[in-house]
Amino acid sequence: MSPTMPLPAMASSVTPGPDAARTWPAQQSPAGGGRLPRLLPPAGQPGSDLAAHLGRHGPVPYRGWSARLIPEVRAAGLTGRGGAAFPVHRKLEAVAAASGRAVVVGNAAEGEPASHKDEALLRLAPHMVLDGLQLAAEAVGAARAVLYVRRDLRASTRLDVQISERERRGLDRVAVEIVSAPTRFLAGEESALASLVSGGMAVPRFTPPRVFERGVDGRPTLVQNVETLAHLALIARYGPGWFRAAGTPDEPGTMLCTLRQADGSVSVVEAAIGAPLAELVGRAGTALLVGGYHGAWIPAAQASRLALSNAALRPLGAFTGAGVLAALPADRCGLVETARVARYLALESAGQCGPCLNGLPRIAEALAELAGLAGRQPGPRVLADLSRWAGLVDGRGACHHPDGTVRFIRSALRVFAAEVGQHERGRCTAGNSPPFLPVPAGPSTDADWS
Repeated sequence: MSPTMPLPAMASSVTPGPDAARTWPAQQSPAGGGRLPRLLPPAGQPGSDLAAHLGRHGPVPYRGWSARLIPEVRAAGLTGRGGAAFPVHRKLEAVAAASGRAVVVGNAAEGEPASHKDEALLRLAPHMVLDGLQLAAEAVGAARAVLYVRRDLRASTRLDVQISERERRGLDRVAVEIVSAPTRFLAGEESALASLVSGGMAVPRFTPPRVFERGVDGRPTLVQNVETLAHLALIARYGPGWFRAAGTPDEPGTMLCTLRQADGSVSVVEAAIGAPLAELVGRAGTALLVGGYHGAWIPAAQASRLALSNAALRPLGAFTGAGVLAALPADRCGLVETARVARYLALESAGQCGPCLNGLPRIAEALAELAGLAGRQPGPRVLADLSRWAGLVDGRGACHHPDGTVRFIRSALRVFAAEVGQHERGRCTAGNSPPFLPVPAGPSTDADWS
């Protein structure tokens, strides 16, 4: 795990509690591939400073023609850091081979309320992201490059100024356009992103066609999370072997993680994939949420023996996702926390298909009843209804939002089974009622999709 350093509190769509301390990582030289962290600037250096970035890494290492970088990315084994862990070289190859002038988009929507990794990266190492965006554009032969940034984050950073400075110095071969993303959970889903950048609403669409085939303005479109682009820029400079010096053979490299400790503190650190979860999360309370609100709960005792890798987590129905690790305090009720988040996820759906329009609200309402948040005693069939409705929505949505929500809820019913039994009898064993997991305040409206 990387060291951390305190920085001033930063603007975010979700504000931690008054006792939360948000910290961000320090950085060492990238000369040794195994050193951590890799992505961010050295402690004490201005993270967004272009001169410091160029002094440390040099200019963008262009290859001279399209597709040349792709074999290096394949050899490095880089996978997407936005949550799906899809092999990056396969996306690059698909867009490069598609007919028509391509578009590349760096995705920094970060609609997951529990995640702050992309925020930290854009504040401390924006030029690594912008270098990766240029290299991706060259690799697929793109004529247009877009940085898709959550609206509130764009407003609180100097991204527009930094891009203008790069243009003045002639660093970028493709002009970069910034598009503001709405602060919605689904705004970063790649088909929703393509829709908004094309001038529509940021709502997912049914597939096919897939975005790499027909995305922004009907063109082949490469969408990559901004952390993925930053790793791409490092691979282009230091090579596949350097990248593989950290991580595991099957899951090489490092990833940024947002840690929400049981004491309420919040930090972003860079960790090698395969690092023990026990080294990242301190006292994990009763359970650990891995992967965020589309992830899964794991009992704390079990989590303490696991590693930060999909190979270790998938047998338990979990995955690394976008690197969210939240340790539930012992005085909070996991069922209540899950019910609060489930209601938020139901309200955040685009309402375009049956599973989201009808299924998720009914599931969220039943879970709220079970958790004692509905103001009435749970009915005798509430658990059976939850199981049946979850099966009806799973795998049937326009996007993966229903699947992720159901995975999160099912894991809670399994991990907090004893608490479920207490709630069925009208009791809750939690000794502290303030919410722990962040949920944005205030209702969303249809206008928020634009």
